[in-house]
Amino acid sequence: MNTIERKVAQTLLQIKAIKLSPANYFTWASGWHSPIYCDNRKILSFPEARKLVYESFAEVIAEKYPEVEVVAGVATGAIAHGVLAAEKMGKPFIYVRSAPKSHGLENQVEGEVKAGAKVVVIEDLVSTGGSSLAAVEALRKAGCEVLGMVAIFTYGFPVAVENFEKAGVKLDTLSNYGAMISLAAEEGYVKEEELETLQEWRKNPSQWRQNE
Repeated sequence: MNTIERKVAQTLLQIKAIKLSPANYFTWASGWHSPIYCDNRKILSFPEARKLVYESFAEVIAEKYPEVEVVAGVATGAIAHGVLAAEKMGKPFIYVRSAPKSHGLENQVEGEVKAGAKVVVIEDLVSTGGSSLAAVEALRKAGCEVLGMVAIFTYGFPVAVENFEKAGVKLDTLSNYGAMISLAAEEGYVKEEELETLQEWRKNPSQWRQNE
């Protein structure tokens, strides 16, 4: 794993933004059972963690997308991180709602949107990619050219990889599930024998322990 992947994974574990429990699984809102729970909103409460994330975003975007003109955050989890990264880069910021407002101008994309603007989207967490790619679609409908997406963390589900490929969207992440579980084993957050469970879950998360 690279330096950013390691630092971010280490930070998420330290501040308990990521919790691992292979023996006593979590149940997500989707109904999926999972040995991991990720809440990146916690990052905002820790100044050093917050700084690591927005500086890493700015570094990755500058390297991968030097032509970027606007930074967009996906509501609501990525708005704060996106604002901080945009501020660091000196770039305009906009954000994308999950659905258009039901009143007023009924905007889905909030902020100054110019047709043809080259946009990089910031996301906090990618699971299947559905909500993230819906934000990309809204930006495209608004006339933006989406260069790619950068997220704090991804589970790396095969279905997400497929969805991003189908949508023609490039995804970069600061850290990922593979890097995180390797580090978690190395630093004693989980036992070596629990790694197999953690690796097995990612292959078919929707069916994992559904009969229990």
